[in-house]
Amino acid sequence: MSNKVSHHVRRVLMVSTLGLASAGTMSAMAAAAAPDAELDEVIVTAQNRAQDVNDVPIAIDVVSAEALRDAGFSTMNDISQIAPVVQLNQDQGSVKVTVRGVGTTSNDEAQDTSVVVNVDGEYINRPNVLGVALFDMERVEVLRGPQGTLYGRNSTGGAINFITRKPGKQLGANASVSYGNYDALHVDAGLDVPMGDLAAVRLAVFKDKHDGYVKHFAVGSSDTNDSEGARLSAHIDATEALSFDLAAEMARRQFTPGAYAAANLNAAGVGPGGPGCNAPGFASVPVVGYTQTLCVPSGTNFLSSINRSEFTAPVFGLGEVGQDTHAFRAKMSYEISPSATLTYTGGLRRFFGDPDSFLTLPIVYRSFSFHDVADTQSHELRLNGEANGINYQVGAFYFKEDLNRESGFFLPIGPNGTFLSYFGRDVQSDSRSLFGQIEVPFAEVFTAVAGLRYSDSDRQAVYRNAAPFGAGPPDPALFNAGPARKNFASLRFLSTLNLNPAKEDKITWLAGINYKPDADTLVYGKVSTGFKAGGFDSIGSYRPETNTALEAGMKKTVNGHQLNFGSFYYDYKDLQVSVLLDTSIGGQTFNAGKARIWGVEASGDFKLSENDRFRVSANYLNSEYKELFAQFNVFCVACGGAGQPPDINGIGDLNRTQPGVQQPNFAGNRTPFSPKFILTAGLDHTFPLGSAGSLTLRADATFKTSYFLDFYNYNDGRQKSLTQTDVTLDYKPEQGSFSVQAYAKNVGNKRPLTYGSFVSAGPDDIFNWQFGPPRTYGVRVNVDF
Repeated sequence: MSNKVSHHVRRVLMVSTLGLASAGTMSAMAAAAAPDAELDEVIVTAQNRAQDVNDVPIAIDVVSAEALRDAGFSTMNDISQIAPVVQLNQDQGSVKVTVRGVGTTSNDEAQDTSVVVNVDGEYINRPNVLGVALFDMERVEVLRGPQGTLYGRNSTGGAINFITRKPGKQLGANASVSYGNYDALHVDAGLDVPMGDLAAVRLAVFKDKHDGYVKHFAVGSSDTNDSEGARLSAHIDATEALSFDLAAEMARRQFTPGAYAAANLNAAGVGPGGPGCNAPGFASVPVVGYTQTLCVPSGTNFLSSINRSEFTAPVFGLGEVGQDTHAFRAKMSYEISPSATLTYTGGLRRFFGDPDSFLTLPIVYRSFSFHDVADTQSHELRLNGEANGINYQVGAFYFKEDLNRESGFFLPIGPNGTFLSYFGRDVQSDSRSLFGQIEVPFAEVFTAVAGLRYSDSDRQAVYRNAAPFGAGPPDPALFNAGPARKNFASLRFLSTLNLNPAKEDKITWLAGINYKPDADTLVYGKVSTGFKAGGFDSIGSYRPETNTALEAGMKKTVNGHQLNFGSFYYDYKDLQVSVLLDTSIGGQTFNAGKARIWGVEASGDFKLSENDRFRVSANYLNSEYKELFAQFNVFCVACGGAGQPPDINGIGDLNRTQPGVQQPNFAGNRTPFSPKFILTAGLDHTFPLGSAGSLTLRADATFKTSYFLDFYNYNDGRQKSLTQTDVTLDYKPEQGSFSVQAYAKNVGNKRPLTYGSFVSAGPDDIFNWQFGPPRTYGVRVNVDF
């Protein structure tokens, strides 16, 4: 056995031993409680067939419609409230998802998500699309670890499946209406209408609005939301064997994005000083062959002085963004025989932003979006079946995306202002794959699982950059033009990249074994691989990322209580890492040579009595780059003035005196959004009120240790450990189809960092931040009849 393989095996054995100790402790707790009441069965479709969640050999969180309603769930921004293992990077309307230290932290045109998101089987690929609306949900399934054998594409970190509520066979209606602080109104309602014995339709609508969460002196507030939408769905039983599910939906969102809090490092008394990097928290970059003094704010503590609910807005006001999404989904199921079903699932979606939407950037800048359209389609044909005790599924998947954007960085100074840069992005992506998976029982209590997926993708793009500054003479069309949308024909592009098709293909696989000695126990172990396609940034192309994952787990029911344990080890190569280094060229993506991620997870759900339920979970995560060659964004001391050396914003070569590029290596840093520990606890207690009904008190708390917001691991890009608590008080009458809730979310008003990074652009050097929602509270009325 090679040293490398031996090391991996030892690591997995160590992780498994730690987890088994946790599981043993929880099993003892469950055995001691031994109530008469039991938890309800939970059915999921994580493996594309209906199963009890305890029979699925995947680490999975399942959130019911009731839990979604109680959380006031309406957008992807709320996912971390219902599944704490999911970390979010919210950046002015875009939502980037991280699971177990793996995620995508950019909104680049050609970078895909590492955690797959599906709505009724429709694959969604864009972080800004995820921010618009998710409503009328039946449940949410959060699958941890690579899911590439069975799910779409690029699922190196996991998959999140949103399953919408389907039409009922009887006439009925439901609604949830809440009102709270920040003038928050949330309405989620639906109507089921049967159409004879063969069909039924459902109309669902939603409205979600609130005032701004962040106050700005004499300017107003930012982080507002006003969204609405509707979905018309139908279920048709054409024959006993053939059925259809159809859905058409639209949603609209208008909002003022949360403005950045910022520390201007060029302000008097704030920067590193001179002639060296003398101020506390600043460190010099070890460069050779440069005349400039270059500093980084690796240990500064500007964030501690920021009031996360009230701070100065950018000089030229707040942003205005409008977004729409239209989608159509279809599912056809044909039962070939009692043991074989052919299923087609397809989705078409168009996302488009309002022309002239703009985001305010720290200090004085604006980022205008003049054109933002993404057209996607996904199609999957799958055959599920069982033969001689062997479960199998085979299928084919196709995804296509056409994305077109025009944007620019704008300095609103002077009669009409000036564009510092102007970008045009046209990207076309195609992905095709074939897949199959089988589960073969043997020796009565064992099942072997094996799967393969062949993926073939290509991507091509045209990137066009126009700038008034930089190499060559300036483009006069960018000066004094005002923020009206440009005509590309009038611009003289200083840089045009015709990015030839990037063609990639890859075989990913899964091999595992399941041990089920009785109906209440499942022990599983597996090895799987993941693949995420490469792409383009403003400089050129970057490589695909791959993941080899080892995972072991146990699901155990003891006296009606549910216990889950999992351990995992990820071996990443070429992990894609993104950062904005220069506003004149846009974001850049680097491939981390290696990353190692491992952890243990344990959870328990205890029905202590008919009136008491207790939930607890513990997650440990060790996540580290073993090799990451990237670039420093730097503060250039006394640069750019008369008689001074030229200003430098980024350094990717630490030694100009040696041939080749001596890139800085950030090995040893933690991956973003990777707290070492996540601990949760929840308690439900019902107070019987006799003929008057019942009152249920529900409290949930989540504790997270500190984590970083980007790969630099600077002190001002670190969220300190925090605890967040949600509480609801729910009244239900003994007779009736309604309930009334009082709720409070984030009771302690702890607003975590959702964005934090140092940016050096032109003459400006800025550390900027954004934050999660504050404490919210209100009253909710639910009806279902």
